[in-house]
Amino acid sequence: MEESLRHFGSKVDGLIRGQSLTREEANDLFKQILKNEQPDLQQGAFLAAITAKGATAQEIAGIWEAIYEVDTLKVHPDVQGPLVENCGTGMDSIKTFNISTAASIVAAAGGIIMAKHGARAITSKCGAVDILETLGVDVECDVGLVKRSIEKAGIGIFNGMSRKVHPSALYRILSQIRFGTILNIAGSLANPALPVYGVRGVYSQDMVLPIAQAMKEIGYKRAFVVHGRSLDDTRGMDEISTLGLTHVAELTEDGIIREYAISSEDLGVKKADESSLLHQGDRSEEAIKLLRVLSGVDKGSRREIVCLNASPLLCITDNAGDLREGMDKAADIIDSGKTIKKLKAWVAEQNLDPSLAAEKLEDMITQACS
Repeated sequence: MEESLRHFGSKVDGLIRGQSLTREEANDLFKQILKNEQPDLQQGAFLAAITAKGATAQEIAGIWEAIYEVDTLKVHPDVQGPLVENCGTGMDSIKTFNISTAASIVAAAGGIIMAKHGARAITSKCGAVDILETLGVDVECDVGLVKRSIEKAGIGIFNGMSRKVHPSALYRILSQIRFGTILNIAGSLANPALPVYGVRGVYSQDMVLPIAQAMKEIGYKRAFVVHGRSLDDTRGMDEISTLGLTHVAELTEDGIIREYAISSEDLGVKKADESSLLHQGDRSEEAIKLLRVLSGVDKGSRREIVCLNASPLLCITDNAGDLREGMDKAADIIDSGKTIKKLKAWVAEQNLDPSLAAEKLEDMITQACS
């Protein structure tokens, strides 16, 4: 036992001094954390040290592999077409509303099969799981029900903080911390359905390329990794920004990672007022605001940033040729009424007893549209 403590501690010391781990080392050390073979202090030190250093692609892949192998209940949805996922890592400094959640519903309404893997808020005010629970999706269900929802409704979400998804370890760790760590990245990639097409918003410009490299390493075929900036370029968001520039690493179908920056103005979107994009109320208020976007009532800056962030989902599935076309298609999907219909279908399928949830959602839609 003493030898194990010393070896683990030496690796933590190396991380503190800026040394990186191989994929195999990261996998081995994190398996010890998952199996609770190290004291809590050593586990916390590892998470803090590797997060502060900035995880490499190999480290992210190793930790993802450990979580997926040791602590993920796996499913294989029977669907036609690729499985796609999107999420933000959190840990950013601009606390927006749930943009990626709305974008995923728009994409699903456009025929893209979404297998989401999200969490409750740790570093944000309201996580994907929180807002979807408010809208009526059963986020505490088992993976079998999520699988059915993906197959029947074309969209579902696995709760990354649930014992019914990660039964032995990830729940234990996440329930004990209230700060962002490498788990915001590697943990979010441990999707039970293992999609290989994805869009991921990240908290730091420095992490855009490493996360794209990690996604390639673990088997993604096409992906966008994005980090958006504020108007004055002093703060960032884990979304494509309508405030300032967005830094992108795009994994193409030929395995090449392209790095570039985009401006929403070049795509025909005026710069937004930051305050209009922030999470401003409680979950019920935010749910109503989200429904106003999804129903087509709100045609302002929230709609524009949702369409912009739905666009790469359309691009990686060949439903749009470029981001500008993807934005236009996303807007058309919303205006067609398909997005609200898709949300209703999701609530109906990812619920053991959907009647009460459906009634509550109808009431919220009526309130949002009045």
